Amino acid sequence: MVLAQLGGSISRALQQMSNATIIDEKVLNECLNEITRALLQSDVQFKLVRDMSTNIKKIVNLDDLAAGHNKRRIIQKAVFDELCKILDPGKPSFTPKKGKPSVVMFVGLQGSGKTTTCTKYAFYHQKKGWKPALVCADTFRAGAFDQLKQNATKAKIPFYGSYTESDPVKIAVDGVETFKKENCDLIIVDTSGRHKQEAALFEEMRQVSEATKPDLVIFVMDSSIGQAAFDQAQAFRQSVAVGAVIITKMDGHAKGGGALSAVAATKSPVIFIGTGEHMDEFETFDVKPFVSRLLGMGDLSGLVNKIQDVVPMDQQPELLQKLSEGHFTFRIMYEQFQNMLKMGPLGQVCYSHTLI
Repeated sequence: MVLAQLGGSISRALQQMSNATIIDEKVLNECLNEITRALLQSDVQFKLVRDMSTNIKKIVNLDDLAAGHNKRRIIQKAVFDELCKILDPGKPSFTPKKGKPSVVMFVGLQGSGKTTTCTKYAFYHQKKGWKPALVCADTFRAGAFDQLKQNATKAKIPFYGSYTESDPVKIAVDGVETFKKENCDLIIVDTSGRHKQEAALFEEMRQVSEATKPDLVIFVMDSSIGQAAFDQAQAFRQSVAVGAVIITKMDGHAKGGGALSAVAATKSPVIFIGTGEHMDEFETFDVKPFVSRLLGMGDLSGLVNKIQDVVPMDQQPELLQKLSEGHFTFRIMYEQFQNMLKMGPLGQVCYSHTLI
């Protein structure tokens, strides 16, 4: 799992500090050096790492701490808070509302998994009661419309695109207008993947944004991008008003620290992470539970949400009623085993949501 190595390294550094008999300046510096090394090896931007280390030293002033204070706990909390600060820009992203048409535009580098993520985003909201639709404004990549069409058909989501029209701005505008007339309340516009050196494609992206006036622009980033993440994310933000980040391919074994850098560059919150290729391998992102998981502290709220996702809402009251009355049949046991299987591989569930 991406960032698992980083989380393990930080956890070990904190554990070594906890094993020390006396917590003094030397022990604190050794702990911070280990954490700094782990972050840099995971491709987190140098300035972010330096600022984090400086802030922790300001917060944890060992000379000023009175006797009786739990210095280990104070240091652990400071590390936790600083990691949260890197991932949390302090402002929420735009949230679509049911029944009111919202336009969401997806941007990102080539190969970041943008088209698949568009469908996952639509599918997630469809399950929650929205009426989503997909518009393929990617005329640059061969087969882009075919891919979106295939994904949308599989997920039973309406889509719009063209094999003949080469102007992405026209396709985007026509698609948005079409789905507004059909009373879709979440219209997702997929754009061409681009690189910060490609000025023409960036201009095209800006034109699509101006024409469709999206309520939210989402920057999709491959977790394995590494050191280039900060500059690339910053380039996108300078061209369009990026309001949120989705990190893909979190099931890989890449270093993944660039993901932390991208959040700092866009000053926008991460709202989802992609954890696999399948449509339902898509999780909402919450900073504190994520950092808690990263440091091996577990995430009980995430596990509860996962269970609620796989056990249909209409079944929950009935199941609780039967259990409270002492009725437990083989049918109930079979249904609960089926629900557990929907949660995915046990190893993934354990890593994501329980104590490591």
